[in-house]
Amino acid sequence: MAVVKMQKLSVCASKKHRKEILEALQKTGAMEIRTRSDQQQDGDGIIHMDTAEAVSRFEKTAESFDKALHVLAEVKPEIMKGGGLFGGPMDISEEEYEEVIKKRDSLLEDAYDVLRLDKERAESLSAISKDENQILSLAPWKELPVPMNFSGTRETKTFIGTLPMSVDDAALLQIATEGLSGDAPVSADVISVNGTDTAVFVIAKNSVSDKVSENLRMAGFSRPAYVSSYVPSDAEEILRNDIDDQNTRISEIRDEIEKSTEKAREFKIASDYFNTRAEKYKILGKLPQTGHVFFLEGWVTAASAPKLEKLLTEKFEAFVEREEKAADETEPTVLKNNKFASNVEGVLASYGLPQHGKIDPTFIMSLFYVFFFGMMLSDAGYGVVMSLLCLIVLIKKRKTISQGMKKFLSLFFFCGLSTIFWGAMYGGFFGNLIDTIATTFFGYTGDPIVKPLWFDPMSNPMQLLIYCMLFGVIHLFTGLGIKGAQYLKDHDVVGFLCDVCAWYAFLMGLILMLLPSDLFKGISGMEFNFPPFVGQLAKWMTIIGMVVILLMSARGKKNFGLRLALGAYDIYGITSWLSDVLSYSRLLALGLATGVIANVVNMMGAMFGGGGGFGVVIFILVMILGHTLNIAINALGAYVHTNRLQYVEFFGKFYDGGGIEFKPFKTANKFTQIKEER
Repeated sequence: MAVVKMQKLSVCASKKHRKEILEALQKTGAMEIRTRSDQQQDGDGIIHMDTAEAVSRFEKTAESFDKALHVLAEVKPEIMKGGGLFGGPMDISEEEYEEVIKKRDSLLEDAYDVLRLDKERAESLSAISKDENQILSLAPWKELPVPMNFSGTRETKTFIGTLPMSVDDAALLQIATEGLSGDAPVSADVISVNGTDTAVFVIAKNSVSDKVSENLRMAGFSRPAYVSSYVPSDAEEILRNDIDDQNTRISEIRDEIEKSTEKAREFKIASDYFNTRAEKYKILGKLPQTGHVFFLEGWVTAASAPKLEKLLTEKFEAFVEREEKAADETEPTVLKNNKFASNVEGVLASYGLPQHGKIDPTFIMSLFYVFFFGMMLSDAGYGVVMSLLCLIVLIKKRKTISQGMKKFLSLFFFCGLSTIFWGAMYGGFFGNLIDTIATTFFGYTGDPIVKPLWFDPMSNPMQLLIYCMLFGVIHLFTGLGIKGAQYLKDHDVVGFLCDVCAWYAFLMGLILMLLPSDLFKGISGMEFNFPPFVGQLAKWMTIIGMVVILLMSARGKKNFGLRLALGAYDIYGITSWLSDVLSYSRLLALGLATGVIANVVNMMGAMFGGGGGFGVVIFILVMILGHTLNIAINALGAYVHTNRLQYVEFFGKFYDGGGIEFKPFKTANKFTQIKEER
């Protein structure tokens, strides 16, 4: 409904109250603290604390608690149930918070113990992986009677390795003794054959070992990557025993970690505490101060300014001054809307927040957003499912769900209600499911049971297209009207007349001339017969609007020729209006897509409906799977294209954005929130 008025406050207080003031501001979360660039240089008695080391220490400590929590969650997943899609912070009392903070050092040691155990577990897992790889590499050598690092005796040399070919003992001996006499002192044994690789064991007398080595090398002989000092069968047994030992240690570590899960709640509190301290010290390092006092300034909402000023002056004896913003300064934006419209603030923020002095379009946008979403999904059954799911989550998770997720689900609850409305208008309830069931299982052959309250868009798509364009014109004209309201708010009457009223006259004149034309009648099948004076009025509206746009749209230019050229270019902008109106045909396209796919799913299920009990089961399965996919796909499409109609068509007529989000200095809590005392 509106952009909240903001107030800038400057605070000067004694350094003895610095800690308490910052903690009070952080607890209330009411002020966005800012620092001026000209205050960053020390001098004239002004200094800044170097808090970088403290900030880094606090952040690392908080990170240690977070890592320990994730380790504990691997053993007990419900530990992190406060996070996730529908999670929120857990409630704690002020007493519990203070009690945990008192023993933060011992808790940190406990967190380090958890991380140490996790590191040891990772090392054991790595050792198991290494052992398994070594066992795999030993597989071809199980029948080898000697250690793999056996090099021979004083009179012999041994060759243990693989050849890149499949050979038997005779072929191996022939390869090894190539060029030697028939009774060469060489022994050759094939240990195993694996595809095209052969594990071999060759022993040769020292007198011929060089020749044997050359022969094997020429045949592609290579030593194994893993060489054990044990006989392969013994080495495998040793490795398997080590795997058993490592698994036993992993089990012991898991039990030790599980004992620490009872500290998870305290770890969460400690993590939030150190993150909050880090945020406080970041601000502390930016505050200018002298030997006795410190200064800060920032923005608060105008409504909260008196209460905060009273707190700082009465409790901490601070000097608080209300200031006007500097010329080069932009105040942050806070929106204030009713419960319905506030659900769409996230959609608006994704595009850009309004600046101060500009109109907040959230409420008007929320009405069109829900209206158009329902038109695109347009099935009463799908709307019931969407609204019920959102409502169930909102009720069951009301204590833990985050504020952002609550608004998101509330928005889609209303979108579901709109979908129910348009489904009733079009006669769609899971497509034609009721009629399909009646026809398939009960032999019904009469008129459709579920009838549209308005009309069936699949029977008369052109009629729906005309209405979609009508809704588009209303949407665009509303955007132009908001632009006019902004002109009047800024007391720019000339701009209101030339940039808004002239376009209304120009566009309305063209529309009034189009409606009774044969072209429109041929396309839409609808006939309009206006009195003759309406035709004359339409012509004059078009001419007057065009002339005003031509002469006044570039009224800031002194060169008359350039002014006319820019005015003519603005008139050419009528083509963008036409394309914008045609964009609303997506309301027809997505609405028809939902209905057609739903009917196809029903038809597919009905193909098996006559098969007795088996057919009923298949029908139900097809319905559940098909309609679930249809809801998911078309709900996503409706969401994307509804956003597009707001961002491109609607906002393009008046909205600039450019506002800065209000980021108050507050506690950095991910896991906890302190319960308010009653």
